[in-house]
Amino acid sequence: MQYRPLGNTGFLISALGFGAFKIGRNQQIKYSQSYDLPDDATTDHLLNSILDLGINHIDTAPAYGISEERIGRFLAHRRKEFLLSTKIGETFANGESTYDFSRASLQSSIERSLQRLKTDVLDIVLIHSNGDEESILNDSDAVEVLQTAKQAGQIRWIGLSGKTVSGVTSALTWADVLMLEYHLEDRSLEDVIHQAAQQGIGVIIKKGLASGQLPPEEAIPFVLSNPGVSNLVVGGLNLKHIQTNWQTAASVRPAA
Repeated sequence: MQYRPLGNTGFLISALGFGAFKIGRNQQIKYSQSYDLPDDATTDHLLNSILDLGINHIDTAPAYGISEERIGRFLAHRRKEFLLSTKIGETFANGESTYDFSRASLQSSIERSLQRLKTDVLDIVLIHSNGDEESILNDSDAVEVLQTAKQAGQIRWIGLSGKTVSGVTSALTWADVLMLEYHLEDRSLEDVIHQAAQQGIGVIIKKGLASGQLPPEEAIPFVLSNPGVSNLVVGGLNLKHIQTNWQTAASVRPAA
């Protein structure tokens, strides 16, 4: 097993995290193949087996359909065993994804996540970017809402799940954690990863397999060999694949 410091948070996070998109949503997806949502018994077994492997990070979001509710239902009894990250800004309901960065919507989103996940505190909450990060960070109340919720004890650490170099760079001034896309075919945020690590900001990588387009045996070592990376989130519904990915991740050491 391999665990890494999550920036200056003091938390040791597993090198591989579980992305919980596919347990909650199968509409309007970017994956090349369609899939059925697992039933409750399968989801229960999958989530608990992931924790049994030693993976201690699960990533979800209101935009992931019923993902938050299922995590709360099946893992509330093991809440102290894992770090939980979720997001604000995007929701998915009635087959449609919408973005809303108004103060009232963001505050309601935090409250709903606490209820759905059956927890008193959310470990990490990230702004779920729509790509227009300059507007989100400069013209909305998103950062202030997160900072206020953190001060109130609803959230431990805050940050941005970003898409642009300029937006993610701007977040370096206030974020505890960043979630970035980084893989063999897209290294555009590599400099930002280095900057974040120098400042003690945790870096979680999303889409490290390019939404399933890259072979895990090559993609996982590439991402995790970067010394600025804390963790790589990988989703999926096949437990054997997750076990293999975890074994691959556990064997990688950051480059000197």
